[in-house]
Amino acid sequence: MNLRRAKYGIGDVVKHRVYPFRGVVFDVDPVFSNTEEWYNSIPQEVRPTRDQPFYHLFAENAESEYIAYVSEQNLVPDTSEEPVRHAEIEKVFVRNPEGKYLTKSTSMN
Repeated sequence: MNLRRAKYGIGDVVKHRVYPFRGVVFDVDPVFSNTEEWYNSIPQEVRPTRDQPFYHLFAENAESEYIAYVSEQNLVPDTSEEPVRHAEIEKVFVRNPEGKYLTKSTSMN
C-alpha cells in the first residue's frame, strides 16, 4: 500500500468541502481506521476511499460542537481566522497571537 503524506497537521483549522462545519485537527490516521458500520453509513455515492488520510477534528457547526472523522478529500483549509469554539480545544491546544493552534506540549518549548 502506498501511503499518502497528510495534507493537514495537528492544530490546523479545516472545513468540510460540502457540509457546513469546521474544526481543529487533533489526530491523523494515515488510512481509514474507523468501524465498518461507520464507513457503510456513508452514502455510497459520496463514500471516500479508505487509502487516504483521515482526520479527527474538534468540530463545530452553527448548532453544536462534536468530534468529527473526515477523509482528506472532503477537507479544505479554513481561512476565516475565527477561533473554533469546541470546549475540548483548551485541554489540548493554546491559540497563539497569530491565531494558530499549538499543542500545549509544543507551546511550552
